[in-house]
Amino acid sequence: MRVGELELCPVSDGSFVARPRYFDDDAHPGARPDVFDRDGAAWLPIGCFVIRIGDRVILVDAGLGPELQYLPDDMYLVGGQLLTGLRAVDVSPGEVSDIVCTHLHTDHVGWLFDQHADPVFAAATIWLGAKDWDHFVDGPGEMAAHIEAGFRRCAGTPRLRLLNQDTPVAEGVTAVMTPGHTPGHLSVMVESGGSRVLLLGDAITCPVQLEEPGWHSLGDIDPVLAERSRQRLCLWLADGRTIGVGAHFPELRPGHLATAEWQPVLSR
Repeated sequence: MRVGELELCPVSDGSFVARPRYFDDDAHPGARPDVFDRDGAAWLPIGCFVIRIGDRVILVDAGLGPELQYLPDDMYLVGGQLLTGLRAVDVSPGEVSDIVCTHLHTDHVGWLFDQHADPVFAAATIWLGAKDWDHFVDGPGEMAAHIEAGFRRCAGTPRLRLLNQDTPVAEGVTAVMTPGHTPGHLSVMVESGGSRVLLLGDAITCPVQLEEPGWHSLGDIDPVLAERSRQRLCLWLADGRTIGVGAHFPELRPGHLATAEWQPVLSR
Protein backbone atom coordinates (compact mmCIF):
# COMPACT_ATOMS: atom_id res chain seq x y z
CA MET A 1 0.00 0.00 0.00
CA ARG A 2 0.98 3.64 -0.33
CA VAL A 3 1.21 5.77 2.79
CA GLY A 4 1.65 9.22 1.32
CA GLU A 5 5.14 9.12 -0.20
CA LEU A 6 6.03 5.82 1.48
CA GLU A 7 5.52 2.28 0.22
CA LEU A 8 4.46 -0.37 2.74
CA CYS A 9 4.47 -4.06 1.83
CA PRO A 10 3.34 -6.93 4.10
CA VAL A 11 5.38 -10.14 3.88
CA SER A 12 4.66 -13.37 5.77
CA ASP A 13 7.36 -15.76 6.97
CA GLY A 14 4.86 -18.59 7.52
CA SER A 15 1.96 -19.60 9.74
CA PHE A 16 0.95 -19.42 13.38
CA VAL A 17 -1.70 -22.03 14.18
CA ALA A 18 -3.55 -20.63 17.20
CA ARG A 19 -6.47 -21.89 19.29
CA PRO A 20 -8.82 -20.03 21.65
CA ARG A 21 -6.78 -21.05 24.71
CA TYR A 22 -3.92 -18.92 23.40
CA PHE A 23 -6.01 -15.88 24.33
CA ASP A 24 -8.00 -17.07 27.36
CA ASP A 25 -7.34 -19.94 29.77
CA ASP A 26 -11.09 -20.46 30.09
CA ALA A 27 -11.94 -20.32 26.39
CA HIS A 28 -13.56 -23.57 25.24
CA PRO A 29 -12.48 -25.28 21.98
CA GLY A 30 -15.59 -24.08 20.14
CA ALA A 31 -15.23 -20.42 21.10
CA ARG A 32 -15.54 -17.84 18.32
CA PRO A 33 -16.05 -20.19 15.35
CA ASP A 34 -15.91 -17.13 13.10
CA VAL A 35 -12.19 -16.88 13.94
CA PHE A 36 -11.24 -20.44 14.91
CA ASP A 37 -13.10 -22.12 12.09
CA ARG A 38 -10.77 -24.88 10.88
CA ASP A 39 -10.81 -27.77 13.33
CA GLY A 40 -10.95 -25.18 16.11
CA ALA A 41 -7.79 -23.43 14.89
CA ALA A 42 -7.00 -20.05 13.37
CA TRP A 43 -4.29 -20.09 10.71
CA LEU A 44 -2.60 -16.74 11.18
CA PRO A 45 0.44 -15.30 9.38
CA ILE A 46 3.86 -14.63 10.87
CA GLY A 47 3.92 -11.11 9.56
CA CYS A 48 6.75 -8.77 8.66
CA PHE A 49 6.56 -5.43 6.82
CA VAL A 50 8.79 -3.62 4.35
CA ILE A 51 8.83 0.18 4.29
CA ARG A 52 10.55 1.97 1.40
CA ILE A 53 11.49 5.59 1.94
CA GLY A 54 14.03 7.23 -0.37
CA ASP A 55 17.13 5.05 -0.47
CA ARG A 56 16.24 3.21 2.76
CA VAL A 57 14.51 -0.13 3.06
CA ILE A 58 13.15 -0.75 6.56
CA LEU A 59 12.08 -4.23 7.62
CA VAL A 60 9.73 -4.45 10.61
CA ASP A 61 10.29 -7.84 12.29
CA ALA A 62 12.26 -10.78 10.99
CA GLY A 63 9.97 -13.79 11.29
CA LEU A 64 10.59 -17.20 12.81
CA GLY A 65 13.24 -18.37 10.36
CA PRO A 66 13.38 -21.80 8.71
CA GLU A 67 12.03 -23.92 11.53
CA LEU A 68 8.93 -25.53 13.06
CA GLN A 69 8.15 -24.76 16.68
CA TYR A 70 5.51 -26.55 18.73
CA LEU A 71 3.49 -24.71 21.38
CA PRO A 72 1.18 -26.08 24.10
CA ASP A 73 -2.36 -27.26 23.31
CA ASP A 74 -1.67 -28.36 19.73
CA MET A 75 -0.52 -24.96 18.51
CA TYR A 76 2.58 -24.33 16.44
CA LEU A 77 4.63 -21.90 14.38
CA VAL A 78 6.17 -22.74 11.03
CA GLY A 79 8.44 -20.26 9.26
CA GLY A 80 10.97 -20.03 6.46
CA GLN A 81 9.30 -17.87 3.81
CA LEU A 82 10.58 -14.37 4.57
CA LEU A 83 13.40 -14.29 2.03
CA THR A 84 11.06 -15.64 -0.65
CA GLY A 85 8.53 -12.95 0.26
CA LEU A 86 11.17 -10.25 0.09
CA ARG A 87 12.19 -11.39 -3.40
CA ALA A 88 8.53 -11.17 -4.42
CA VAL A 89 8.54 -7.46 -3.54
CA ASP A 90 11.96 -7.00 -5.18
CA VAL A 91 14.05 -6.67 -2.02
CA SER A 92 17.34 -8.49 -1.50
CA PRO A 93 18.81 -9.01 2.00
CA GLY A 94 21.69 -6.66 1.17
CA GLU A 95 19.28 -3.79 0.43
CA VAL A 96 17.71 -3.78 3.89
CA SER A 97 19.08 -0.71 5.70
CA ASP A 98 17.18 -1.03 8.99
CA ILE A 99 15.33 -3.70 10.95
CA VAL A 100 12.89 -2.65 13.66
CA CYS A 101 12.17 -5.56 16.00
CA THR A 102 8.83 -4.93 17.67
CA HIS A 103 10.02 -7.41 20.31
CA LEU A 104 12.36 -10.33 20.76
CA HIS A 105 10.01 -13.31 20.78
CA THR A 106 11.30 -16.10 18.59
CA ASP A 107 8.85 -15.49 15.71
CA HIS A 108 10.08 -11.92 15.26
CA VAL A 109 13.88 -12.37 15.22
CA GLY A 110 14.47 -15.69 13.45
CA TRP A 111 16.08 -14.30 10.28
CA LEU A 112 18.35 -11.75 11.99
CA PHE A 113 21.30 -14.14 12.23
CA ASP A 114 22.18 -17.50 10.70
CA GLN A 115 23.25 -20.60 12.61
CA HIS A 116 26.81 -19.19 12.83
CA ALA A 117 25.47 -15.94 14.38
CA ASP A 118 26.36 -14.00 11.21
CA PRO A 119 23.86 -11.33 10.12
CA VAL A 120 21.47 -12.31 7.33
CA PHE A 121 20.95 -8.60 6.51
CA ALA A 122 24.56 -7.50 6.56
CA ALA A 123 24.02 -3.76 6.05
CA ALA A 124 21.10 -3.33 8.46
CA THR A 125 20.96 -1.35 11.68
CA ILE A 126 18.79 -3.18 14.25
CA TRP A 127 16.38 -1.16 16.41
CA LEU A 128 14.72 -2.67 19.50
CA GLY A 129 13.44 -1.82 22.96
CA ALA A 130 16.20 -1.65 25.55
CA LYS A 131 14.06 -3.47 28.11
CA ASP A 132 13.67 -6.38 25.70
CA TRP A 133 17.46 -6.60 25.54
CA ASP A 134 17.55 -6.68 29.33
CA HIS A 135 14.92 -9.44 29.47
CA PHE A 136 15.89 -11.69 26.55
CA VAL A 137 19.61 -11.18 25.98
CA ASP A 138 20.84 -10.41 29.51
CA GLY A 139 17.90 -11.82 31.46
CA PRO A 140 15.66 -14.89 31.79
CA GLY A 141 13.76 -14.67 28.49
CA GLU A 142 14.08 -17.56 26.06
CA MET A 143 16.23 -16.96 22.98
CA ALA A 144 17.94 -19.29 20.51
CA ALA A 145 21.69 -19.53 21.14
CA HIS A 146 22.70 -18.32 17.67
CA ILE A 147 20.35 -15.31 17.89
CA GLU A 148 21.73 -14.35 21.30
CA ALA A 149 25.29 -14.74 20.01
CA GLY A 150 24.51 -12.53 17.02
CA PHE A 151 23.08 -9.83 19.26
CA ARG A 152 26.11 -9.94 21.52
CA ARG A 153 28.42 -9.46 18.54
CA CYS A 154 26.47 -6.27 17.72
CA ALA A 155 26.56 -4.92 21.28
CA GLY A 156 28.27 -1.54 21.51
CA THR A 157 28.39 -1.04 17.73
CA PRO A 158 26.47 1.44 15.54
CA ARG A 159 24.53 -1.53 14.12
CA LEU A 160 22.47 -1.80 17.32
CA ARG A 161 20.04 0.86 18.57
CA LEU A 162 18.43 0.23 21.97
CA LEU A 163 15.40 2.45 22.59
CA ASN A 164 13.89 3.71 25.85
CA GLN A 165 11.38 6.18 24.39
CA ASP A 166 9.41 6.93 21.22
CA THR A 167 12.11 7.43 18.59
CA PRO A 168 12.18 8.46 14.90
CA VAL A 169 13.73 5.76 12.71
CA ALA A 170 13.38 7.67 9.44
CA GLU A 171 11.28 10.56 8.17
CA GLY A 172 7.70 9.46 8.71
CA VAL A 173 8.64 6.27 10.59
CA THR A 174 8.59 6.29 14.41
CA ALA A 175 9.15 3.49 16.90
CA VAL A 176 6.48 3.86 19.63
CA MET A 177 6.85 2.27 23.06
CA THR A 178 3.97 -0.18 23.70
CA PRO A 179 5.25 -2.42 26.52
CA GLY A 180 3.44 -5.30 28.17
CA HIS A 181 3.52 -8.14 25.68
CA THR A 182 7.24 -7.90 26.35
CA PRO A 183 9.00 -5.33 28.56
CA GLY A 184 10.35 -3.31 25.64
CA HIS A 185 7.71 -3.97 22.99
CA LEU A 186 7.58 -1.41 20.17
CA SER A 187 4.94 -0.54 17.61
CA VAL A 188 5.81 1.39 14.46
CA MET A 189 3.96 4.51 13.31
CA VAL A 190 4.18 5.18 9.57
CA GLU A 191 2.97 8.65 8.53
CA SER A 192 3.07 10.56 5.26
CA GLY A 193 0.77 12.83 3.30
CA GLY A 194 -1.91 12.84 5.98
CA SER A 195 -2.12 9.04 6.07
CA ARG A 196 -1.10 6.99 9.09
CA VAL A 197 -0.60 3.26 9.62
CA LEU A 198 0.29 1.56 12.90
CA LEU A 199 2.31 -1.64 12.72
CA LEU A 200 1.25 -3.21 15.99
CA GLY A 201 3.64 -6.13 16.37
CA ASP A 202 1.99 -8.32 19.02
CA ALA A 203 0.60 -5.44 21.11
CA ILE A 204 -2.68 -6.52 19.51
CA THR A 205 -2.05 -10.09 18.43
CA CYS A 206 -5.37 -10.67 16.68
CA PRO A 207 -8.42 -8.43 16.10
CA VAL A 208 -10.56 -10.81 18.17
CA GLN A 209 -8.95 -9.24 21.26
CA LEU A 210 -10.75 -5.98 20.47
CA GLU A 211 -14.10 -7.77 20.64
CA GLU A 212 -13.12 -9.95 23.60
CA PRO A 213 -11.24 -7.47 25.83
CA GLY A 214 -10.60 -10.11 28.49
CA TRP A 215 -8.62 -12.17 26.00
CA HIS A 216 -4.91 -11.72 26.67
CA SER A 217 -2.16 -13.18 24.54
CA LEU A 218 -0.56 -16.23 26.14
CA GLY A 219 2.75 -14.49 25.42
CA ASP A 220 1.95 -11.32 27.39
CA ILE A 221 4.64 -11.02 30.05
CA ASP A 222 2.72 -8.27 31.88
CA PRO A 223 -0.99 -8.59 30.97
CA VAL A 224 -2.05 -5.44 32.85
CA LEU A 225 0.57 -3.27 31.11
CA ALA A 226 -0.25 -4.95 27.78
CA GLU A 227 -3.91 -3.91 28.21
CA ARG A 228 -2.86 -0.32 28.85
CA SER A 229 -0.77 -0.30 25.68
CA ARG A 230 -3.71 -1.73 23.73
CA GLN A 231 -5.89 1.08 25.07
CA ARG A 232 -3.36 3.67 23.84
CA LEU A 233 -3.28 2.03 20.43
CA CYS A 234 -7.07 1.77 20.26
CA LEU A 235 -7.42 5.52 20.76
CA TRP A 236 -5.31 6.03 17.64
CA LEU A 237 -7.17 3.35 15.69
CA ALA A 238 -10.48 5.09 16.44
CA ASP A 239 -9.34 8.60 15.47
CA GLY A 240 -10.78 8.39 11.95
CA ARG A 241 -7.50 8.53 10.06
CA THR A 242 -5.31 5.76 11.49
CA ILE A 243 -5.41 2.15 10.36
CA GLY A 244 -3.43 -0.62 11.98
CA VAL A 245 -2.25 -4.16 11.39
CA GLY A 246 -0.56 -6.65 13.70
CA ALA A 247 2.00 -9.30 12.91
CA HIS A 248 -0.65 -12.04 13.17
CA PHE A 249 -3.72 -10.28 11.77
CA PRO A 250 -5.54 -12.57 9.31
CA GLU A 251 -4.16 -12.04 5.80
CA LEU A 252 -2.12 -9.13 7.23
CA ARG A 253 -5.09 -6.89 6.44
CA PRO A 254 -5.22 -3.50 8.23
CA GLY A 255 -8.29 -1.97 9.78
CA HIS A 256 -9.56 0.74 12.10
CA LEU A 257 -11.93 0.97 15.05
CA ALA A 258 -15.37 2.44 14.51
CA THR A 259 -15.52 3.66 18.12
CA ALA A 260 -13.13 4.39 20.95
CA GLU A 261 -15.66 3.09 23.48
CA TRP A 262 -13.59 0.02 24.25
CA GLN A 263 -13.31 -0.99 27.89
CA PRO A 264 -10.16 -3.00 28.67
CA VAL A 265 -9.99 -5.59 31.41
CA LEU A 266 -6.98 -4.65 33.51
CA SER A 267 -6.94 -7.72 35.74
CA ARG A 268 -8.10 -11.31 35.50
